[in-house]
Amino acid sequence: MKMVDSFEKIPLEIFPDAQQGSVFVAQEIAALIRRKQQNKETCVLGLSTGSSPLKLYAELVRMYKEENLSFRNVISFNLDEYYPIDREAPQSYYQFMRKNLFDHIDIEPSNYHVPDGQLPKDAMKKYCSDYEQAIETAGGIDLQILGIGTNGHIGFNEPGSSLYSKTRITPLENSTRLSNAGDFPSITNMPRLSVTMGISTILKSKRIILMAWGYPKGSVIQKSVEGPATEEVPASLLQQHDDTLFVTDQAAAALLTRFTAPWLMGECEWTKEFIRKAVVNTALKLGKPILSLTDKDYNEQGLSDLLAVKGDAYEINLEVFYMVRDSITGWPGGKNQPLPNPPERMSPYPKRCLIFSPHPDDDIISMGGTFMRLHDQGHEVHVGYQTSGNIAVTDEFVTRFVDFAVGFELLSGIDNKRSSQILKDAKSYLKQKKGTGALDSPEIRAIKGLIRRTEASATCRYVGIKEEGIHFLNLPFYETGTIEKNPMSEADIKITMDLLRSVKPHQVYCAGDLADPHGTHKVCLDIVFESLKRLKAAGEPWIKDCWVWLYKGAWQEWDVSEIEMAIPMSPDQVLKKRFGIFIHQSQKDMVPFQGADSREFWQRAEDRNANTASLYAQLGLTKYAAMEAFVRWHY
Repeated sequence: MKMVDSFEKIPLEIFPDAQQGSVFVAQEIAALIRRKQQNKETCVLGLSTGSSPLKLYAELVRMYKEENLSFRNVISFNLDEYYPIDREAPQSYYQFMRKNLFDHIDIEPSNYHVPDGQLPKDAMKKYCSDYEQAIETAGGIDLQILGIGTNGHIGFNEPGSSLYSKTRITPLENSTRLSNAGDFPSITNMPRLSVTMGISTILKSKRIILMAWGYPKGSVIQKSVEGPATEEVPASLLQQHDDTLFVTDQAAAALLTRFTAPWLMGECEWTKEFIRKAVVNTALKLGKPILSLTDKDYNEQGLSDLLAVKGDAYEINLEVFYMVRDSITGWPGGKNQPLPNPPERMSPYPKRCLIFSPHPDDDIISMGGTFMRLHDQGHEVHVGYQTSGNIAVTDEFVTRFVDFAVGFELLSGIDNKRSSQILKDAKSYLKQKKGTGALDSPEIRAIKGLIRRTEASATCRYVGIKEEGIHFLNLPFYETGTIEKNPMSEADIKITMDLLRSVKPHQVYCAGDLADPHGTHKVCLDIVFESLKRLKAAGEPWIKDCWVWLYKGAWQEWDVSEIEMAIPMSPDQVLKKRFGIFIHQSQKDMVPFQGADSREFWQRAEDRNANTASLYAQLGLTKYAAMEAFVRWHY
């Protein structure tokens, strides 16, 4: 038995990214279909929806078109559907499956089944029973594909669903509704119920593959794989299935013990990073300052090997305490006089600093205190707003601004026929769009982008940044009008490289927050990384003096054991940052795409920054009101 097996109760295949993981799953499906074809048998697939299988379906379509993969012998049953919902509604899973798979392959229309969300409620009990019977008549599901919700749901079996549950109508948890609300005009338009296969139905499948991508799934993957099998985490019940495989990317697997505490899995190479992680995590787990840890604590927490390699606890404690202490600085851009063991160079001083902000508010939300301090300490600060952020503005907010613009024209006596027509068309479009879930027109997207642009400019003025330091990149990959974005393109990279060449920064700050539930931060980060690598390969002379610092966004913070630069904030600075965030009025209260966390962005930022400061204090460092955290990227 491998050490990993004592922690992980479900087998895993971990891939560098979702694309490679999806290709693996597609190959598993293709092999099953072809094996069944050779035996002249029907292949019965259980299929899922949501963001997790999108790349899988794209790969299956590619295999159909380029590798002669036929679906003629396939019968499919989908897991779930919203209820009530019309099959023609763009948000229905019936339309999702047609758009992303069924309309592009040769499966017989009579062979694919998606639960019907448009039947009257009194007909649903019989319908659900018939759905179960149809699966049995087909021979049972050969391979069931699953995603997983951040609360552990599989299908729409929310926490508390019975192990013995079958296909039925069931309520959706609020966290699920918040996560999926971006598909609808507003959360009020989203159904509160669903029809879903039950857990018992899923467990009858001959084989199950569950896919999970991204950091937001990390916690629930750890609970499902390493925790007890419990109905409170429905995916954990898959531990009871004889042939289940979890397929994840590295981000979704990041909280497994093999990564968070590899020393518990067997032999470990004690690098500085591992020593710091082990000691910091042990101190926090025991509620002790670093300098108070004892040999007994090390032994009881599985760190006896570290003692054997490094000596007694006292020496290890000092080494790690100094590492953590030296990450704290009030001078993120350095200082014009020497400082002991600073995380950032002292020279050159002042520096040219370029902050990349994926959305028009990530700069102030994620590193607003550092942003203001860089300016106040005399550095030349530039901000590159990477995307327009237009889809995160509600239609109601646009209507408010259109009404203001119309009223202003009347009040001032302005007679601009072109402007008046644009405003009139915008109001008319929003009125007919209401409740339909239709995409915004280019004019509406332009207005929404303008709203966010003016808010970002106002924030920069609030901080003190001059107009020449504000750069709106409007990267093309973002402009799809939907949550789903295009991959990065050469156009995105060229725009970014041009800005870097223009500024020639000594410091670059960018969002390393891969927990962004809609993927924009990841694409923005990849664009910056690729641009810097190309500039380095091109031998740009300034690039060798350019350091890159990664901040986290609104969804999570760096693990305290990873932080390489921590910027403390006073209570007054916390308030000043809050008022800067408030400038983004279009993002106040409920915004369309904020994920499952119902807190406003300023609340998330303050809670996160306060928690980082508290963790430093627990480790035995000075207690500050708040801290912003950064990790350096080397290229």
